[in-house]
Amino acid sequence: MPRQPFAADRPPGSSHRLITLLIAGCCVVVGLVIAAVVSVPYVALTPGPTLNTLGKPDGKELIQITGRRTYPTTGNLNLVTVSYTGGPGTDFNIFSALRAWLTPDDAVVPASEIYSAGQSQQQVIQQDTEEMLGSQQDATAAALCYLNIGYTTQDPIVATAKGTPAYGVLQAGDKITAVDGTPIGCHHDVVAMIRDRKPGAPVTLTIDRGGVIKTLTLATKDIGNEPVVGVELGSPVYQFPFSVKINLADIGGPSAGLMFALGIVDKLTPDSLTGGRFIAGTGEIDPTGVVQPIGGIQQKMAGARAAGATIFLTPAANCPNTAGAVPAGLRLVKVSSLAGAISELQAIKAGKPVPSC
Repeated sequence: MPRQPFAADRPPGSSHRLITLLIAGCCVVVGLVIAAVVSVPYVALTPGPTLNTLGKPDGKELIQITGRRTYPTTGNLNLVTVSYTGGPGTDFNIFSALRAWLTPDDAVVPASEIYSAGQSQQQVIQQDTEEMLGSQQDATAAALCYLNIGYTTQDPIVATAKGTPAYGVLQAGDKITAVDGTPIGCHHDVVAMIRDRKPGAPVTLTIDRGGVIKTLTLATKDIGNEPVVGVELGSPVYQFPFSVKINLADIGGPSAGLMFALGIVDKLTPDSLTGGRFIAGTGEIDPTGVVQPIGGIQQKMAGARAAGATIFLTPAANCPNTAGAVPAGLRLVKVSSLAGAISELQAIKAGKPVPSC
């Protein structure tokens, strides 16, 4: 008569396999729990908001100019942005990273691309805000420079280097207003003007020290075969002949500079830059109008196309980053300066060819 099997009747080693499976299962559960609660040092980049610099978000002109005649505008000159999640103090875990990695228009990058060592979320937000304000000033300077509208520029001294001609002569807080009698501005960069001489040759600097104008002549020092006086400069201080206010909140970074400058030029000139088209773009800009590369170009292209843009102004140095990621229906136009971007927009209106990536 068959009998119920006892434990002693089980195949040899079956209990060991069961224990092994239980341990493995526990390890998997523990691993999943750890993966769910432990943050990873990565950040997800996603397409962010896009705004028309010629428009009126919230009923207020994004670019508000007073004290100077402006002209009606048509079409769109949209700035584009990138949103990011993750970083210090967040719960961005391996599953969040995997979800972003599997989303076509998103990217996962090391957190170090957004955060410097030891930098907090609040510090990054503050830095981005300062860069945005600086980009608005530089964009205004570049636009007025392109239009040959005069303004004054002062370059503040942050510090002087010990052992250089400036040490003990110039002070933190001094503002350089002219070099060898030539006022500094978008056509006359203070560093370039100082270096336009042989090492050791003297240079005359006009400075504003607390409202008192002083003229000081210093020898230059030969450092790396370059004439140097030994000053660290802060962000330029501009005095424009009329008010240009950019009404934009909760967006940081310097990459909207090109589109701000184009919007300002379009408002100050009777001819429409867009010809009624939906144009978006990106690029950091300096007061001379040079366009610098930016990050997140693929997410910005995706955001622009999703908003309806058909033309995307792309910094020349970013062209290699666009390969294989250009959304259908979006035409890239390569630009390296404000003047070049305006020239390309005029060519598009005339049906002429323009450089692409």
